[in-house]
Amino acid sequence: MDSVTQIALGSAVGTALLGRKVGARATMWGAICGTVPDLDVFISMGNAVADFTYHRSFSHSLFVLAALTPLFVWLILKIHPQTRELRFRWGITIYTVFATHVLLDSLTVYGTQIFWPLSKYPVSIGSVFIIDPAYTLPLVVGVLTALVLRHSTIGYRANLVGLVLSTLYLAWGLGAQAYVQNLAHASLAKQKLDYQRLLAQPTPFNSILWRVLAVSEDHYRVGYYSLLDESPYIETMRINSAPELLDGLQSHWPVQRLKWFTHGFYSVGSEEGAVVISDLRMGVEPDFVFRFKVAEIANPHPIPRPSSRMPSHNNWERLPALLRRIRGVSGPLHPDHE
Repeated sequence: MDSVTQIALGSAVGTALLGRKVGARATMWGAICGTVPDLDVFISMGNAVADFTYHRSFSHSLFVLAALTPLFVWLILKIHPQTRELRFRWGITIYTVFATHVLLDSLTVYGTQIFWPLSKYPVSIGSVFIIDPAYTLPLVVGVLTALVLRHSTIGYRANLVGLVLSTLYLAWGLGAQAYVQNLAHASLAKQKLDYQRLLAQPTPFNSILWRVLAVSEDHYRVGYYSLLDESPYIETMRINSAPELLDGLQSHWPVQRLKWFTHGFYSVGSEEGAVVISDLRMGVEPDFVFRFKVAEIANPHPIPRPSSRMPSHNNWERLPALLRRIRGVSGPLHPDHE
């Protein structure tokens, strides 16, 4: 999730577990530790694909963070020695903040290696968008209320209510995703369309409008379904991919790595004389957030090159269409591919 959300979640967890004992210090350290796992973005891994795929790996491991917890407890007790008798409570609080951070990230579509190094599988459920005000606002309101009314039980109750509401929202997202995914399976079966893998994910900033992605060998299909739609049917459109551009690149590390990290939800194309792989899970056709050059086009085979990231584009002109589609009004979100 975004940094504001992780700070809010860490603050809320810290306040709930230790706020009555140490007041705003629990909120502050919850915010700090809620940010720590994401500091890996400042570590260069050597190339664009490595930076992309190693983010949320060791820094988001439940095991690594468990090992780091005593270090943070030691630091906190150095700064706040008057709370030494709460050493165990500090440990529980700090690790819970770490754990809720990575578990929340695993519900997004990016990919979080929470069991590293025992397993490097990037968990990416995709039931909540990376920025969703409906999840974040209850946390922010609860934490701010607790800070303002920190000498009253009302503030801590408000913080707890914010945590409960945000958690229920995550449960709602999981249920909505399962519902839309089942509709997608049924709709594609009715159209007699084959596919290798299927994903239903929320569109930006909401959990009402869902994007359905069905990937095959040489193409993928995309469709949208609003929970306010009258018909329980999802229409999809076909968009071609060019996997033949990867001939001779099967052993090229960036190619292998992107295939693995995206769980197969990628497309291949050519741009500026280069072979480009796009992560289909993040963005709206044709403007994907993560696109990488992996080779130069040449005959008879492409020439492998160190990976570099292509610039991403945000087409805000699609926002009105997105808002209409959320309300259940039909219409394309990406007219370039009609």
